[in-house]
Amino acid sequence: MGTLYYGGESTPVHIEDRALAHLKVVIATKLRRGESFTVSWRHPDDQPRGRSTVWIHPSIPMRFVFDDPEPTQLSRTWVEELASSANSSGGIMLIAEHFDTEAMGIVDEAHLDSSTALT
Repeated sequence: MGTLYYGGESTPVHIEDRALAHLKVVIATKLRRGESFTVSWRHPDDQPRGRSTVWIHPSIPMRFVFDDPEPTQLSRTWVEELASSANSSGGIMLIAEHFDTEAMGIVDEAHLDSSTALT
């Protein structure tokens, strides 16, 4: 279970490592371009029912912490879906990954070329 620390929030956001790795790629690309957007998610079953949204802005510090020391194999399709939602008026809604067994499009996180994956 990974953790996202955002701004001065005293409560970290816990997100599964694989989802956090995909989210990190999209957030880093958008912030590198100076773009602001929202990220929303449903609360996990062990928390009170509901959902949360945060405004992501280049001036607000954030830190991604992963439990797994090895980089995650990323799905280009999932990254592109998240990037597309980041460009919508609703912002990113962190959703479960959709698996396509015939064409998973798995890439190494360390070697993903964000500029081409998120255009």
